[in-house]
Amino acid sequence: MECSLYIHFPFCVRKCLYCDFNSLAGSPVTPEEYVMALVREMELRAATLTAPVTAPTLYLGGGTPSLMPPELVKRVIDGARKWYGLLSDAEVTIEANPGTVDRQKLAGYRAAGVNRLSLGVQSLDDAMLVRLGRVNSARQAVEAVVAARDAGFANLGIDLIHGLPGQTVVMWRDDLERVVALSPGHISAYGLSVEEGTPFHALASAGQLDLPDEEAAVEMLELTTDLLREAGYEQYEISNFARPGLRSRHNQVYWRRGEYLGFGAGAHSFLREGRWGRRWHNPDYPAAYLQALTEGLPPEEEPTTLGRHDAMAEFMFLGLRLLEGIDRSRFREEFGVRVDEAYGAEVASLTVSGLLELAGDRLRLTRTGLRLANQVFQAFI
Repeated sequence: MECSLYIHFPFCVRKCLYCDFNSLAGSPVTPEEYVMALVREMELRAATLTAPVTAPTLYLGGGTPSLMPPELVKRVIDGARKWYGLLSDAEVTIEANPGTVDRQKLAGYRAAGVNRLSLGVQSLDDAMLVRLGRVNSARQAVEAVVAARDAGFANLGIDLIHGLPGQTVVMWRDDLERVVALSPGHISAYGLSVEEGTPFHALASAGQLDLPDEEAAVEMLELTTDLLREAGYEQYEISNFARPGLRSRHNQVYWRRGEYLGFGAGAHSFLREGRWGRRWHNPDYPAAYLQALTEGLPPEEEPTTLGRHDAMAEFMFLGLRLLEGIDRSRFREEFGVRVDEAYGAEVASLTVSGLLELAGDRLRLTRTGLRLANQVFQAFI
């Protein structure tokens, strides 16, 4: 079976003020101990699979996986080749934060088998970076892009965030234009989400987070789409833009309900076991994750066997993230009913509201629907 792989490295230099990912500052274990555990988990999980696996993509995320030295990254990639048939032309991505990489380290990643770099820039405004709790400067971000190219990374992505505290449309335009000038192959532009449990949420609850108003937020979204398209980037997902041939293959696995296995603290997995699939995740805390591995079985928390309704809902709200939308014929093949039989009222209402449209046999978000995507997704949950 074809199954993508995700590796989670939860450790950071410092946790950003907006971040609700499974990450923590510092590490209770050494990188060597953690990677030994990762490789052990890969071996244990492989022993439970009933069919041979080939992996078309491998993604090292975090946290800050670029804190790992290249030799440890190589050990993980070697494990993926040994137990999961990592393909010779697989997309192998590592996330990196500016300030944690230089040309030598990046060249080491290339030699280890990494061929795609996702650089967490977020902003090129130094004052904004301080406000976000980032540990790097804008100059370091630009230097990281130069170092990546010098190290041989032809496939480079940059992540940005808009809708930040105190950010204006003019400031966001400046960020976009400066990133376009760096000419990465891929740009992810995410709207800030203020999540419970983060310092930003506490500030917002106290009325101390100066977020852009709704009009400015909409203008930022429209500007993102127009400016990046004019610069030659194709929008293929709500928040993702790419040069031809440089879409994230790994992330498309998620949006298309492909199978993937996650390794490391807090990593999530999905396999098409049973009729509609099964999901689970690993213990979030590294200590609990390592302890679980001592029992000789791959760690697994909250295993969920999906029912037909859950699987149909996932098909809709994940697939609609892609600008191509969902294939109605594929929906019928997979679930035995037509989309209009399963969600006729919802689709009709959203179409009349101008949020969904038909394009041949595909159902997709309109431009307005892209902006109000969460409202659309709620209709299918």
